[in-house]
Amino acid sequence: MGAGRSALSNTFRAAALFAVLYGYWLLLSGHYTVWLLAAGAITAAITAAWALRLGLSDSEGTPVHLIVNAVVYWPWLVVEIIKAAIDVSWRIVHPALPISPDLRRFKATQKTAEGLTTYANSITLTPGTISVLVDWEHHEIVVHGLSRDGLDGLDAGDMDARVTRFEGGK
Repeated sequence: MGAGRSALSNTFRAAALFAVLYGYWLLLSGHYTVWLLAAGAITAAITAAWALRLGLSDSEGTPVHLIVNAVVYWPWLVVEIIKAAIDVSWRIVHPALPISPDLRRFKATQKTAEGLTTYANSITLTPGTISVLVDWEHHEIVVHGLSRDGLDGLDAGDMDARVTRFEGGK
């Protein structure tokens, strides 16, 4: 009985993957002729079928359970990226070039691979910081920062807490 539920879940995830891929195709295409609509549907269906056949339609490969949390997390991340981009731009054009590169190790509170990966990627997407090493065993991330201020902001733990909420934790 568990296998049937798992197969249904993976089939649902493959259908969700098809919907996302086809929606993305439509968004990027901008042309809605019968030929392009059909080509997009066929391409998305083949990709979703391959993902299902290769066993990639699981909770890690197609994390549909995170969609609701992403609606809250992604806008916050975009704002953080913009603020960090302004800070890095200011440091670049400032005559004194106020940078203080540093390398720090941060403890991550995420419990899943999706959460830890999201945290490391969020750090890298934020200008001025980059995840250099992810220690999966000890749930730690080594981060290089353009300035100590940026690393102090990470040290405050706001991003870590938000990613933990994003993955379904408290």
